[in-house]
Parts: sequence; structure tokens; C-alpha cells
Amino acid sequence: MRAVAGVLRRGALAQGAEVERLEAETGAFVGLPPGVAVNSGTAALHLALLGLGIGPGDEVILPSYVCVAPLHAVEYVGAAPRLADIRPDTYNLDAADVRRRCTRRTRAIVVPHLFGLPADLDELLRLGVPIIEDCAQAFGARYGGRPVGAFGEVSTLSFYATKLFTTGEGGMVLSRDRRLLARIRDLRDYDERRRHTMRFNYKLTDMQAALGRSQLRRFPVMLLRRAAVAARFRRGLAVLPVGLPLPDDRRTHVYHRYVVACPAAASAAGRLARFGVTARRPVFRPIHRTLGLDGFPGAEQAYRHALSVPIYPALTAREVEAVIRALQRTFA
Repeated sequence: MRAVAGVLRRGALAQGAEVERLEAETGAFVGLPPGVAVNSGTAALHLALLGLGIGPGDEVILPSYVCVAPLHAVEYVGAAPRLADIRPDTYNLDAADVRRRCTRRTRAIVVPHLFGLPADLDELLRLGVPIIEDCAQAFGARYGGRPVGAFGEVSTLSFYATKLFTTGEGGMVLSRDRRLLARIRDLRDYDERRRHTMRFNYKLTDMQAALGRSQLRRFPVMLLRRAAVAARFRRGLAVLPVGLPLPDDRRTHVYHRYVVACPAAASAAGRLARFGVTARRPVFRPIHRTLGLDGFPGAEQAYRHALSVPIYPALTAREVEAVIRALQRTFA
């Protein structure tokens, strides 16, 4: 509140010095140049695709089991979305299925690190197709000792209210390619250019950036709290007939969501609600269902069985125990 109030007192509310500082600090967190802050994660994906020169006639591979933001971004640039399946044990892209779906027209692969767990980047990078890392749910996670966001041709973040750290609404594009970032920065601002091309009003405000910078300073502690809650869930739920996210030596899970696999997610959510615990399917509907397609058994399995239970840094110890008791009463 003090950070945002300071911006209000100074009177410069729109994109300015606070945005520049957030761009520099976020890039430095991943070991990259200053990023390009925008007003949503969807805008970040849109500009990433445009920055790579993707448009009509191109294909972009994305998972079916993800929110619709990547689909919208691909459609915004006029490219053809080509869906791939996921591995139901990690909820991330199945690299073998991605390989089968690549064609001569494939220009990029959108790789979300779903729920805070890094995708299998080694296998995906071997395909030789430019990768757009969607780190909206996994900023701060590491793969092979390196931070996610540092592997792809370009990476995107979301700072929406439910994300790991937030500006309310917002996002960012990251890359080690400074020319690519310059193209994207030019597309972000719509006015005062001598040469007219289509550009976008995708700017973030200094008020939002001040909020984000205050969160970023506390971010390591917030991640530690998420990890502690996840560890308590793992101990408290170990004897239940549900699948739990497990530690992995190659990658760190930052637990944007704590997702359990259970026999019938929708009915389990209803039972948990009677105990005062809000749980839900972590993906509203797989994209293949939205588009009327079939042939995605991994995404179908996740849709039927994945259930997201509450996890966030402000969750108290008493609330954590209440969630565990509700899950025990639901599944025991």
C-alpha cells in the first residue's frame, strides 16, 4: 500500500519509471535483460508471437489442457492453432505427441509450465522449433538448476491477481534477444510514431508496477511459504487414495496450484464445499473440447480427475489443517 500510495503522491500514474524498474528487476531475477511490461499475460503472448513474425499461414503448437489465453493469442495473429496432448502425471506438454503434430508450417511451440511445475524442456528443445515459454504459473521455478523463462526464444509472464506475484492485471515479455524485445516494445505503444503500422495499447501503469515491485521484493519468502504448505499437504494426504504432486530432482515446483488427482473432480469439489473448502477444476475446459476435437486422452484424463485445492502464502496454519481435514473426510 505504501508503494502504490507513493506513486499516487508523485502524480505520475501511467507507464513511467516504476514500470522501467519492474522490467529491469524481473529480467534480472531470471538472468535476462529488462523485459517488456504489458497489461496482461494474454497481451504478452500476443506480442511474443508478433515479435517472432508469426502470422497467417503459420502453425503454432499449444497444449489442449490449458486456459484459452494461448489460443486467443494464436488467433489474434491469424496463425493456425495445432493442439497437442499432455502427460497426465505432470499436466505438461507430452513432447512425443508434440513431435507427431509438427509440420513444415510449425513456427513455434507455446510451452506452459502448468500449475508451477516446469515442462520437459530438454525434449521439447530437441525438436528444433522456437519455444515460447509461458511462465504465468511458474515464475521462480527452476529446471536443471536454471530458472524457467531462460530457455525459450521468448518467455511470457502473467501478473493477474491469482498469480505467484501480482500487479492486479498485467504481464511481461522476456528474452535474451534484445532486438526481439525492441520490436515488442515498439508494438506495445500505439501512438507518436512517424511510420504507421498496427500497434497496440498494451501498457502497464506505474501504480501496478509499484505493487509488483513490492511483491517481487518478498517473492522468495512467498515461494518458501507455498513450498511449506505443499509439504504439509503431502504429509497430511499421503494415505488418501488421491494422486499428489511429487518432488522432482530435475525441477522445482513452485505450487501456483496444488492439484490432486481424484476419481471424480467435479463431485469431489461439491463435497469439499460442504466442509467450507473451495476447490475446482484447475482448467475450466480443455481447448480440444472448446474446438470440438478429440484424440487427447491425457487432457481428458486431467479434465475428469484433476482438482485444485487452496494454496497461497497468506493461508494460515489453521486453514491448512482445515483443508487437510476436509480432504480426509471427502476421500477417506
